[in-house]
Amino acid sequence: MSKSFHRDRFFWVVAVQTAVVNFYLGGFGPAQSLLRADQGTSLTIAGLHGTAMGVASIFAGWANPRIAHKYGRNRASWIGLSIFITGLTLFVISPPVYITLPATFITGFGTSVVINTMLTKMSSHYGKAAEVAIPQANGIASVGFVTGTALIGTIAIAFPSLWRLGLLLALPVALLLFFVGREKGAEEHVPDEHGPQGGKLSAKFWISWFGFVACISSEFATSFWAAALLKDRVGSTAAISTVAIVALGTGMGIGRWYGGLVLKKLSLDNQLLTIIAMQFLGFLGFWLSHNMVISLLCLLVVGLGISMQFALSSIRLIGLSDGRPDLAIGRASLAAGVAIAGAPFLLGLLADIFQISRAYIMVFVLIGIAFIIVKAIPSDVKESV
Repeated sequence: MSKSFHRDRFFWVVAVQTAVVNFYLGGFGPAQSLLRADQGTSLTIAGLHGTAMGVASIFAGWANPRIAHKYGRNRASWIGLSIFITGLTLFVISPPVYITLPATFITGFGTSVVINTMLTKMSSHYGKAAEVAIPQANGIASVGFVTGTALIGTIAIAFPSLWRLGLLLALPVALLLFFVGREKGAEEHVPDEHGPQGGKLSAKFWISWFGFVACISSEFATSFWAAALLKDRVGSTAAISTVAIVALGTGMGIGRWYGGLVLKKLSLDNQLLTIIAMQFLGFLGFWLSHNMVISLLCLLVVGLGISMQFALSSIRLIGLSDGRPDLAIGRASLAAGVAIAGAPFLLGLLADIFQISRAYIMVFVLIGIAFIIVKAIPSDVKESV
């Protein structure tokens, strides 16, 4: 089956939904140093925001088959976006840490619902071409990610006390998308009489699931704390280091848009192995660098390596699910939740004890685990799911 596809209205609506939530992720993740400075907390406490987001993803993973069954995938994506807007507004207007933590949970839950439904909707809509369509949709999402990072960092430089207000720009875009992009005459969803997708998944699925945890852990550990390592190594300010993470997001965007086209002759597994190896080389250079320019170039390479791991690993899990995509993506969201909740917090904890540079050795271990598991467990993706 061909991997070519047409970027139709469906593609753009789903891609922009994902871009809206990635605007928040791009602004929020690297801004941990700014949030920590605002609230006067330790690295460990600041890392709890990542934990809240991860726990939200776990809950969203549990809810995914149920939401998809009751409301349908299309309506589920708008429900997720509404939850996201609610949490984001609460985060911006409530500065104390005891409010920003639950607000991050609400925002994270909505974010995960949007991303989960993007994966299942595109897998169903595009079939085999999803190997190109999903990374390209994530490429559009990277525009939101980079914009969020650059905007929040710039505001932090010019108006240090107002950086959170920039996150509110996601709201008008989400509302406009809802009124313009929602299908007014869509066929009403009828829940499957057999109930939500469920049942036992194979050992191959769960081993690959563990590899997925490693992939997402390395991504979020890098995006949450790379600014802190850059600040430590080159002596830049927290705000400038945050803006510098644009290099990471730029690499992710380029990789997501062009990666599937460049690597389309390779099998799904070999595509994933190639970009994991690229991530390792880029991260090694970044970890060893004490020069801003070299660090930025290495972060760009890390971004290229990270770019398609989420999409390709998700497609692998769908292929190993015996035709149960909603269940597979629910479990993938659980994996992402474990990674998001655990990796930034653990890295922050290790940084408090051993300093950020030594703590980052953890990322090398995660990259190695991901590579070995993809190599050991062949993908069952041969045709559309």
